Amino acid sequence: MTPRIESLSAVTLATHDMARAIAFYQALGFQIRYGGVTAELTSFDAGNSFLNVVQAPKDAPISWWGRAIFYVDDVDVMYARALAEGFTPEAPPQNAQWGERYFHLTDPDGHELSFARPLGK
Repeated sequence: MTPRIESLSAVTLATHDMARAIAFYQALGFQIRYGGVTAELTSFDAGNSFLNVVQAPKDAPISWWGRAIFYVDDVDVMYARALAEGFTPEAPPQNAQWGERYFHLTDPDGHELSFARPLGK
């Protein structure tokens, strides 16, 4: 019997600067559940899941890996917040043919993020 995947617990991203990463995610409204600027691991609440940020050694490269997608209650409000914080999203929110409204944003370590909401919700 194949086990059924029930949910995603967390996404973990690496950073070379924990304080900078925390400031970025808090500016977007993420709340710290564990850790902080001097911690090796900081965990943020992300709905029923978590976004973890782990301190990488300064000489360890952080390379492209993919994109984390976060569902939010209002994509346009999240976009306005990102702009108000001085961040530069890839483009304004748009409706996708696959049935979501979304926009993309890259964090200070180069991790790609999307903030989305299914259309009609």
